Amino acid sequence: MVLLSAATNASVPAWALIPFILMLAMIAVGPLMFEHWWHQNKNKLIVSLALGIPTAIYLIAQHLSGALMYQLLFDYVPFIVLLGSLFVITGGIHLEGDIEAKPWINTLFLGIGAILASFMGTTGAAMLLIRPVIKTNSERKYRVHTILFFIAIVANAGGLLTPLGDPPLFLLYLRGAEFTWFFNLVPEWMFVNMSLLVIYFIVDSFYHKKEPAANLAFDKTNIQPIRLKGNLNFVWLIGIVASVAFLNDNYLDIVHENHYFGFIREAAMLLLAGASLLFTKKMLRKANKFTWEPITEVAYLFLGIFITMTPALIFLGANAHDLGLTEPSQFYYATGLLSAFLDNAPTAVSFYELAIGMNPDKIAIVAEGFHAGISEKILVAISVGSVFFGAMTYIGNGPNFMVKAIAEENKINMPSFFGYMFKFSLIVLLPLYILVQLIFI
Repeated sequence: MVLLSAATNASVPAWALIPFILMLAMIAVGPLMFEHWWHQNKNKLIVSLALGIPTAIYLIAQHLSGALMYQLLFDYVPFIVLLGSLFVITGGIHLEGDIEAKPWINTLFLGIGAILASFMGTTGAAMLLIRPVIKTNSERKYRVHTILFFIAIVANAGGLLTPLGDPPLFLLYLRGAEFTWFFNLVPEWMFVNMSLLVIYFIVDSFYHKKEPAANLAFDKTNIQPIRLKGNLNFVWLIGIVASVAFLNDNYLDIVHENHYFGFIREAAMLLLAGASLLFTKKMLRKANKFTWEPITEVAYLFLGIFITMTPALIFLGANAHDLGLTEPSQFYYATGLLSAFLDNAPTAVSFYELAIGMNPDKIAIVAEGFHAGISEKILVAISVGSVFFGAMTYIGNGPNFMVKAIAEENKINMPSFFGYMFKFSLIVLLPLYILVQLIFI
């Protein structure tokens, strides 16, 4: 796969990164400072176009239209098709019921979510499980801690094992990281998720003992069996996994002849999403409160991100050696820090492009210790940092705010933006992530 920096053989001035910085800044502060205005998707599209159109004009004027087209066709389109397909298919799977909210049952819910997240995406797993988790715990007084750990495990850390799990991993997959390569991250995945599950079980056991006796008595009697509906969608979901894993240039020689044949993968995913819409009963989507608004929001925002990110990627590729990042641990913390406060998908791509710029032979290197054109240790650092640190704030990963919003709809008093950090992520997640770096990176 040809990278932007290698394809263009050009550079851009640092000021050309301003639209990208403004785009990410709006994503970070928009929900906090202009909540009502930012809530409307049309305003997100206005921001994307206001920053994206001037950037596109600049790139065309600088004879860099090829880089822009590459970003839109071979990054943005596959990215949106994958997320849209997962969104449609998982939106047709409905889990209902209300069982006793014992600590081990809640821990089991989160553990299942950690596994599902890598194969149906953090967004899909979070949207499938969040309402049953809330309903199961509806009789309990202390529920906030369950939602916080749900965000950390199901909406973030669980998605580390495949390109389907989290958007930054899919973008790295598009840049040459093989589908099965991410299975190498099982030790990091296991360490963080098992640690969080153990900590959660201890915390939930503590709060369970503090519950009023009347609440626990009512919880024992108010039982509804767990039922899973829309099971045919799991067939379509397996089809998505197979499409990403096998419909690529590793298995289709025709893609080497003409890279546009690579869109066979996207065509297959769209067909599977269409099958889900056709064969899933509308009542199931209604029960899931399925709307097109979340995926529309992603499409609008990432249109602006991918356009404005193009100069940033070119700049990083041309100036990699001047930025002072050389060690995997530096990439881990730098990727993680920005993933926490910006969006982890463009952050991962930016640092990947930086690592490519450090590689004098670009993607031609196939030596031991390299993968997808960069040091394998640095690729691990970028992957792990972007996925795990996405849980550090509400804005680090898309599902975080969605889970928070659903919890608040159900009268769960969630912490504020900074409250989330001071009460949870800085005292629970950050020490764990430092251990990850000391042990694995």
